[in-house]
Amino acid sequence: MADILTKQDGAVLRVTLNHPEHGNAVSDEMVAELTRIIEAAEETSSVVVLRGAGNDFCVGRAAMGQRPPTEPDAYERRNFSDVVFNCYDAMRNAKVPIIAAVQGRALGFGCAIAAACDVTLASDQAVFQVPEMAHNILPTMVMSSFVDRVPRKAISYLVYSTAEITPERALSFGIVSNVVPAAKLDATVETLCAAILKAPRPAILGVKEYVKTAPDMAVHGAIEFARNLHATVNSSGEMRKKH
Repeated sequence: MADILTKQDGAVLRVTLNHPEHGNAVSDEMVAELTRIIEAAEETSSVVVLRGAGNDFCVGRAAMGQRPPTEPDAYERRNFSDVVFNCYDAMRNAKVPIIAAVQGRALGFGCAIAAACDVTLASDQAVFQVPEMAHNILPTMVMSSFVDRVPRKAISYLVYSTAEITPERALSFGIVSNVVPAAKLDATVETLCAAILKAPRPAILGVKEYVKTAPDMAVHGAIEFARNLHATVNSSGEMRKKH
């Protein structure tokens, strides 16, 4: 059984974490594979949809709370953690938008990648949690996925409390884009994909590029970036085609 399933559906790449019997807990190998899939997505796709098989989205890393056979020194531990940081970077830097469809539990790494996606649609039965502190783990990996999306007080609450939060609370924290009834999650994802794909590809990529960069810029720079990107993208031949 493949750890991660992929299906090319026209311009949509559908990616499914495929360990439903374990809540789609991920190994480092799965995280590395997910990174490779995301990095290559622009070659075939204009949208990526990420979800988990079965009842949960992702309950975190399978190795959470387990100590390595030998304790690496600080420099080695940086490399040990890179597999996760690389995955978050791939999601931020992907040229195409990534939509997360979250059902059931999104814990630890699962919560982090839900936040890292460009749009996150959550079932009203979803659950979000950062449980690392309860396992004596400083969760700066998860926190790094929140840093440009979730307010400081919300990050502190999630990490210190280790509380499970509702999708509505996750929406207010900036982890989630919208909450829908569980029975309508799939249809809502398809409606969003269809809306995105109505636009020419340069516009799809341009939105991702602007949202990725502009919020971290000074206001004047963000406005100038918008002016230049607007002129560049809208002058492309594909944007001038009649639809």
